[in-house]
Amino acid sequence: MTEYQEEMTEGNFVDYVKIYVSSGKGGKGSSHLHREKFIEKGGPDGGDGGRGGHVYIKGNKNLWTLFHLKFLKHVRAGHGGDGGSSRSTGHDGEDKYIEVPLGTVVKDQETGDVLFEITEHDEVKILAEGGKGGLGNWHFRSATNQTPRYAQPGMPVKEVDVTLELKVLADVGLVGFPNAGKSTLLSVLTSAKPKIADYPFTTLKPNLGIVAYRDFQSFVMADIPGIIEGAAEGKGLGHYFLRHIERNSTLLFLVPADADDIKKEYDILLDELRRYNPEMLDKDRLIVISKCDMLDDELKAELKKQLDEELKGTPYLFISSVAQQGLQELKDKLWQMLNVEAK
Repeated sequence: MTEYQEEMTEGNFVDYVKIYVSSGKGGKGSSHLHREKFIEKGGPDGGDGGRGGHVYIKGNKNLWTLFHLKFLKHVRAGHGGDGGSSRSTGHDGEDKYIEVPLGTVVKDQETGDVLFEITEHDEVKILAEGGKGGLGNWHFRSATNQTPRYAQPGMPVKEVDVTLELKVLADVGLVGFPNAGKSTLLSVLTSAKPKIADYPFTTLKPNLGIVAYRDFQSFVMADIPGIIEGAAEGKGLGHYFLRHIERNSTLLFLVPADADDIKKEYDILLDELRRYNPEMLDKDRLIVISKCDMLDDELKAELKKQLDEELKGTPYLFISSVAQQGLQELKDKLWQMLNVEAK
């Protein structure tokens, strides 16, 4: 893993940034009249101003977060050059590109309207158009006005305050109550180093981690901060977190083996997701019962029997992050679920 990816997994996950963007203004046209030896009154020969620089947003598949933009408060494109004599056009202003990870949504800060979304590598969208350059006086000559002494000014800059939002483009989203062991699982499966503690909302930002699989393949897993009941209504910080799960292709429900009622806990999580966004329920689901090193074989067999009845066909696995049990099986299962369509 590169140092950058390593760094990115340590919870450096910024899911929105605010940036002020301004394009360049257009150069002004020239109102120059042609003067040359032996030519007493040359006509108008003022050139046009150059256009101001545009500001573009560009998709880059190698970026995972908006972290690199966190301290970028302003982006200003260059101004267009002014027109000159001999009909020479001013230079165009320098364009600026803001590179963003795929899945970034660009919103107008004032209205909250979505301007566009970047979903493909190298996709380029214009955010602020540079001002057009003004026309030189050469354009305004006519039979009746042969020496126009005026030219157009360039068009002004366009300014816009935008918010860039990124929903985690993780392949697997970890859903579970606080302290179900999500951070621990993430830390053993990936090279993420999440803050681990046993109280609600330890994980305030989603932790992204890359799970290395056989033959150098990998998938991205996100630990979505602990859901508490009522998160969909915006109780606590829940709402802010739930946003992150919309895009993942597989949801992994993590329920600890010592839960009072595994089925009930799973149902509450499911209900939270349904209230937030019913489409969530279309995703593939896998229930993972963690902390199973606490169970002896007899208890496990009993629990299996009970779960087979209660869960009716939803796949489930037993794992223990601490004792490293069932982890390879879990990776295999997830890989298989993620690549069903690919076959």
